[in-house]
Amino acid sequence: MSKTSGRGTSGALESGASSDLLLVQRVQKGEKGAFDLLVRKYQHKVVALVGRFVRTPEEAEDVAQEAFVKAYRALKNFRGDSAFYTWLYRIAVNTAKNHLVAQGRQVAIVDAETEDAEQFAGADGLREYDTPEGVLLSKELAEHIDGALSELPEDLRTAVTLREFEGLSYDEIAQVMECPVGTVRSRIFRAREAIAKVLAPLLDQEQS
Repeated sequence: MSKTSGRGTSGALESGASSDLLLVQRVQKGEKGAFDLLVRKYQHKVVALVGRFVRTPEEAEDVAQEAFVKAYRALKNFRGDSAFYTWLYRIAVNTAKNHLVAQGRQVAIVDAETEDAEQFAGADGLREYDTPEGVLLSKELAEHIDGALSELPEDLRTAVTLREFEGLSYDEIAQVMECPVGTVRSRIFRAREAIAKVLAPLLDQEQS
């Protein structure tokens, strides 16, 4: 179900992590322009990630900007123990959560999209997606996924969001959430199980 897999992707991540570290080292030496390069590289990804937690694109932009400011201020303490992007994602997730807490709002995942519904339901569940009935079903599935996500405990929502929507590996999620990989696997399993229970009646109805 993950969007990132295979040796090619792994190699690209390792190469990207290496170039990120070089940019980080340049920033730490006082070259502010190097951080601009990091911002340009990850801006869209961070906005998309934050957008899973807040309600509007404008709000996501503001929170993402705040996350980058926090990252810049903390970058002097970055030692490369983890990849820069997982370190940045952790700051972004925590900034989004703190933003909502400060406003007295609950952390909630933004509406699931049709492609998200396909991720959770699988190809068999939406095998007639191109038909009018399939389109209607996919929209209904997306609504139910959104509802199921909103009912999950915060740690399960975050783990499954990073895995299914952002395509992070279990190791990367563990770094973002600062917990053991086994805990990440357990959280994602429990989240998928809860979502599957919600989707089962719809898929059974469609296949009957």
